Amino acid sequence: MGLDDQKARLTKILALLVNPAGLEAWARKHHPKMNGLLTTVLRRPPLVVLAGDVGSGKTELAETIGDAVARQEDIELTLLPLSLSTRGQGRVGEMTQLLSSAFDYAIDEAGKLKSKAGKARGGIILLVDEADALAQSRENAQMHHEDRAGVNAFIRGIDRIANAAIPAAVIMCTNRLGALDPAVKRRAADILSFGRPDEAQRRLLLSGALGEMGFSASDVEKMMAATGARKGQDYGFTFSDLTQRLLPGIVLDAYPAAAVRPDRALEVVAAMIATPPFQEGRTS
Repeated sequence: MGLDDQKARLTKILALLVNPAGLEAWARKHHPKMNGLLTTVLRRPPLVVLAGDVGSGKTELAETIGDAVARQEDIELTLLPLSLSTRGQGRVGEMTQLLSSAFDYAIDEAGKLKSKAGKARGGIILLVDEADALAQSRENAQMHHEDRAGVNAFIRGIDRIANAAIPAAVIMCTNRLGALDPAVKRRAADILSFGRPDEAQRRLLLSGALGEMGFSASDVEKMMAATGARKGQDYGFTFSDLTQRLLPGIVLDAYPAAAVRPDRALEVVAAMIATPPFQEGRTS
């Protein structure tokens, strides 16, 4: 909710990557003379980076976008989440081997879905969450040799998918766009930015849930304002603050003895502290 623009862009990008026949059919219908530009669009790298603040909906969108793409293109999609365990235990060559194996599996599965003519029989989305942990910049002088080798393996995997021309795409999510290796960012077909919900987005998110409990439009406006920036705090609540902490917190505060009251809900939100913004230079 509130991420319509990012969802629409990501759906179109992934649709072209996993089912180029869709764009080819569109071009034949609307621009039959389109040739060179069509090739340029279809040759975009099979990588999209979702970057932004914590709790801004990047991972949630990445995990669910396959449904929108599958419905639009009328094909089945499989999501393959890449675990951080791919970093291994630090043994020599382990991270490179694990990453290479992950890409081998994704490429093999996507290859089975490739069609010589017409639309693909399906598609693969490889999801890399906390991507800066696997593809951090090799410009870092303190970077361990194994990590450098792992980034090299990751880049090779992206290039292998691109060269194979298979119905597959990679989505990377990160809070630290600046930490990603420049070669990885150069290979991105697009980098989508995510921020904290503005007033309109918070109002949209809160109105439905609070309206179910009898909150008036005025009550929702007060809650919307209370979840924004405060005195001494120039940032508001994140999407996850609202959906995972605030709304459940309001319900649990009243359960099991009483109904949820707007005045008490305001007290609950006043006692909550929004998740601080992620600092790019901060180490974890």
